[in-house]
Amino acid sequence: MRISVMQATASVPGGGVPLEAAVAENLACIDRAAGQAAAEGASLLITPELFTTGYSPATIAPHLTDTVVRRIDDGAADIARAHGLHLVYSAPRRAADAWGITAGIVAPSGERLATYTKVHLFGGEEQEVFTAGTAAPPVVRIDGLNVGLLICYDVEFPESVRASAEAGADLIAVPTALTAEFTEVQDILLPARALESQVAIAYANHAGPAPSLEGPIQLGGGSLVVGPTGTLVASAARHEAGPSELTLITAEVSAEDAAAARARVPYLRERRPVVYREWAADR
Repeated sequence: MRISVMQATASVPGGGVPLEAAVAENLACIDRAAGQAAAEGASLLITPELFTTGYSPATIAPHLTDTVVRRIDDGAADIARAHGLHLVYSAPRRAADAWGITAGIVAPSGERLATYTKVHLFGGEEQEVFTAGTAAPPVVRIDGLNVGLLICYDVEFPESVRASAEAGADLIAVPTALTAEFTEVQDILLPARALESQVAIAYANHAGPAPSLEGPIQLGGGSLVVGPTGTLVASAARHEAGPSELTLITAEVSAEDAAAARARVPYLRERRPVVYREWAADR
């Protein structure tokens, strides 16, 4: 299956720009990316973490409403229908009285196939604004490929990726908001996570400045696709200063590649979870 990964600078509310206007600009950017992805033959487009609102938890928090989320959901469904592809998008979402960071997969029909809430919140600002999820990552079958969902910091934990692989994922789609200082995530962690769990990983990052409680941050780009042997398949430019233009990377991902990796070195089949639980009990 051909997939596309989007990288861009999101509009963030503030300075007289209301959240609703930022959402409209960001959905328009996703729509442009979807048009380009469809033209390149992609069946799936993956977009960055909280791109729909802009990644700035403390800035967006006072303005979050269910109406804004419905606008995002409706916009994402319209984009998927208009371009005839599956879309992974990320948005804040309310559960009871708490807000979480979520990612969803929408089908070309506009139907939402899965929703996942981020389990590992990164840093004080996310933890102050949002509540962590607890549900296991979902896996959805798309055009013969099993696609899992994680969000940003989640993929840095081997347990999250392994849980997705054990649920049958061939590819894990990861909307993210990684700052420019953490290049070891792209260089070391993502290839390791892909190799040890024998899944492809598609990592969609912002590139550009964003406000935070500690002052402006630089979201560092470097979006990529890694294959199930840890090999880099496609990547976008990194950005250490300033905003970026819309970038799209496109790659072929197959269930056969994941199966071949698992046949070559049977990490998943030869795990010994009973022994591991005994180790933990003996501590």
